[in-house]
Parts: sequence; structure tokens; C-alpha cells
Amino acid sequence: MSDTVYLGNPNLKKANVKVEFTQENVEEFIKCKDDPVYFAKNYIQIVSLDEGLVPFNLYPFQEKLVRNFHDHRFNICKMPRQTGKSTTVVSYLLHYAIFNDNVNIAILANKASTARDLLGRLQLAYENLPKWMQQGVLVWNKGSLELENGSKILAASTSASAVRGGSYNVIFLDEFAFIPNHIADQFFASVYPTISSGQKTKVIIVSTPRGMNHFYRMWHDAERGKNEYIPTDVHWSEVPGRDAVWKEQTIANTSEQQFRVEFECEFLGSVDTLISSSKLRALVYDDPLQSNGGLDIYCEPIKDHDYVITVDVARGVGFDYSAFTIVDVTSFPHRVIGKYRNNEIKPMLFPSIIVDIAKAYNNGFILCEVNDIGDQVASIIHFDLEYDNLLMCSMRGRAGQIVGQGFSGKKTQLGVKMSKTVKKIGCSNLKTLVEDEKLIFNDYDIISELTTFIHKSNSFEAEEGCNDDLAMCLVIYAWLVAQDYFKEMTDQDVRKRIYEDQRDQIEQDMSPFGFIDDGLGDESFVDNEGDRWYTDEYGDKGGGMDYMWNYR
Repeated sequence: MSDTVYLGNPNLKKANVKVEFTQENVEEFIKCKDDPVYFAKNYIQIVSLDEGLVPFNLYPFQEKLVRNFHDHRFNICKMPRQTGKSTTVVSYLLHYAIFNDNVNIAILANKASTARDLLGRLQLAYENLPKWMQQGVLVWNKGSLELENGSKILAASTSASAVRGGSYNVIFLDEFAFIPNHIADQFFASVYPTISSGQKTKVIIVSTPRGMNHFYRMWHDAERGKNEYIPTDVHWSEVPGRDAVWKEQTIANTSEQQFRVEFECEFLGSVDTLISSSKLRALVYDDPLQSNGGLDIYCEPIKDHDYVITVDVARGVGFDYSAFTIVDVTSFPHRVIGKYRNNEIKPMLFPSIIVDIAKAYNNGFILCEVNDIGDQVASIIHFDLEYDNLLMCSMRGRAGQIVGQGFSGKKTQLGVKMSKTVKKIGCSNLKTLVEDEKLIFNDYDIISELTTFIHKSNSFEAEEGCNDDLAMCLVIYAWLVAQDYFKEMTDQDVRKRIYEDQRDQIEQDMSPFGFIDDGLGDESFVDNEGDRWYTDEYGDKGGGMDYMWNYR
């Protein structure tokens, strides 16, 4: 017995062990090889929570998935939780490994432990195959499996280094929506040569949505036919036993928001976002005219147009991105016509890129965040590159930072420091500008960041594992347009335009009741968070209300 089994496991056949096939065995082997659905239905065993080890009785949508995996090279699947998606893929991968010689398969997940668990399910199914169907085992451990027909299966976390240097016939990406964007980008940059090197290589991506991230982009590109992936969408009601009563019970035990994300498969996964969820759902992205090295351009420079470039500088290379946005502020609505985002650019090289773009866009105005290393970037722009249109800020007591274009006192800096006040005003203004469609953008990365730009600790910042570098560029822009100097720069009064629109709407809503003016105009008020806002220090004292902008 020990001569025929692998490492004393009676359920595993050792390599180079001869097996006598009956005619029935041969016929079954051929049937299974030709039809992975037949193989799964008749030979795959899974663990049921209620019944233990049971045959894998595929639901109709699971059969469809297996056939798509078999017939197409690239598959992407948007599926609710607890639909047996991982088990379905594992059954196909086992079929592929047994009935194909010398193939390499990678099982990748957001965590290495999750990938090893998936491999464990595959190994359990393999152990319960009849000996005449098994290939002899050469390697069997928690992270890999190797069979005597030359097929190998690797389990690892999804990263750029996971499959580097190897050639893989099938790559399975489980819960890909939970992979941070920067890792997903690095992964595909690394693995694409591996995928494209063969004519029959396969990629299977299966996930429940989690915000508008890399998975979201690949899914929507697949729906629009802009990539090679076959999209498969599974609704929770396709699982037997799930009906309206089940839905109500699930919501009662979790929440409606959680149900919408995990079972309705809505991509907007974050709550308490700066921009309203209804507006975020309506945003659409488009392909840039040009794209190179992190720079995406959506519109070429137009003569006599005014442009503003707002800059957020990363502390160094790595997770954070150095970023800037290019906004056309010539007329309403303002438009983001370009952006730069790169986490590999060295801070000392960043200024040259900013200036080159600013010069191309009619010597546009640059406003740089200078809290940390950003001060160095701004200094290089001003002193070394001698760029004139770098906006400076001076401290004016209770008024805070005021934008100007030159030095006007000891407390002047080459950009804006991101203080709590600046961020609060910028966030408030950005929300208004976007939701009132006074700022237009169709960049995927910007939309993605705004869907995870959430309320945390009395402020707004990126959800854990996400980025907000481009979002902060827009926050800086939104703070800038509230400045008096912005009117001189562009010959526009953004505050007046927004206020007039809001006032007209209020008057329409309240017209049946009318207004009574007691002649005692409020000079200030305190909001729900205890912050005092003033209406009499900036702008028009004769009736103008700059209430949104004058927080201190």
C-alpha cells in the first residue's frame, strides 16, 4: 500500500504507479476531458456546512460560468457573496490541471491565506477523485501542487512579484476588487507579458464589487467591449432559496447598504463620501486623448484659455502619488482637462514636469501644496526654473491664508499649507462645484478616488487602502476659486455665480411664504460642529453673502 500512495495518504496516488483502466473508466475519462461541467457534476466533492462532504450539484449560473471558462480565454465575473463562485472556479482549475499536460496555474487572492484556502479546496476535491482518474502526485503542500503529467498549481497573494519570471497557462484572480489600485496596476504591468506570451492562456477574474477601483474599470470596459474579457453578471436571486423574504431577513441582520454592495453588487461601496452617492453613480469616465507615464490629457491647450494647475506632492516614492490636475477655468463649467499621477517619480524631478505642462497650457497658474516636501518642489519651480505664474499665499490673521502672486510680508510662502481650515473650505466648495455641475471631469482615477474619499475624524480622507492624491488636488482647486485673487486671475466671480444659483433656488422653493427683512443682517453664525462662519469681512457688505467661503 505504501508503495502506491503519496506520503501515506491513502487518498492520493503516488507518481509512476500503474493503474488498470476498464472500458468504463476510459469512456468516463473521455467524457470528463471533453466536458468540464460533466466532470464537476459527477466527480467533484465539496464540503456542505449542514451535510459534510457532498457532490457538487451545480446551479444553472455555475454551469454557465464553467462553460465560459472553458470556451473563452478571458473572463470577468461580478458576483454576490456566498454564491459558490470560488468553488466553481476551483472545479474548473482541477479539470484543467488533470486533463492538460505541462500547464501552470496560479491561484491569486488579496491575501496569501485566502489563496492557500482555495488551493486546499482543490486538494480536497482531488483527494476524493477515483484513483484511475488521478495523476500521480509529485509535490503536495499548502502553497503548491505538482502532478506527474507536469501540471503545477501555485497559491499566492496578488502582487507584482507573484508570477514574475514564470509562464502561466491560467491565472485565477479571486476577489480582485479588494486589491489596492496601486498593487493591481503593478500586477498587470508585470503579468501582462506572461499572459500575452501564449495563444491559449486564460485569465479568470471573479469578485464582489468594492468601490470604483481597478475591478470596476475592467468590468465596465468589458461591458462596453473595450477589452477581451467576457463579462458574467450573477444576481443573488439566481441562487435557489433566495427570495424577497430572504432579502428582508438578510438586510435585517446586516444593513441595506451592506446588502446593496455584497448582494446587489453595486460598485459604490463606501458610505459618507464627500460627493453624494447619487452624483457619484452618474459620473462616467472616458479614455484620454494622450496617456504617458502617469500623464493623461483629455484636451489640448486652447489659445486664450485660462488654466490652473493644483499640485499635491508625495513624501517619497512608494504608496502615495505625486499628482496634479489641469483645470480649464475660462468659463463655466470648469473642466479638468488633464491629470498627472505617479508614485515612482522622484520629488526633485517632479517640478520640471509641472512647469513643462504649465508652459504648454498658456503659462497656466500653479498652486502647490507646501506642507512637507512640497515646499521643495515649489522652491525649485520658483527659484531654479524661474516660473513666474506660481501662486503664493500670505497669512492675514483671522483671515488665514490669502492667495497672491508675489511676496507681501514676512509670512508669505510659495504655495498653500493644507490646514484644517483650508481643507474644510476646499471640501465644502468641491462638493458644491461637483454636485452643481460647475466642475466637470471624466477621468477614471479621479472618479475612483472620490468614491472612497470619506468622512473620517471630522475631516475627509481616503478610505483605508485607497488613495486621495487627485482628490486633494481638487480640494486645493476648490479652495483657490473662493479666493479674491482668483477673480483677478480669471476675471470671474465663482462665489457670486454659485450664490446666485442657490439664492434663486431658495427663492423658488420659498416663494409661497415670502421673505421679511428686519434690517438686522447676521454677521456670523455657528454651525453644528461649533465652527463660526462670518459674512461681513469678505466680498460685498451691501447684501452679498459669501457664507460658503468665509470660514475661520
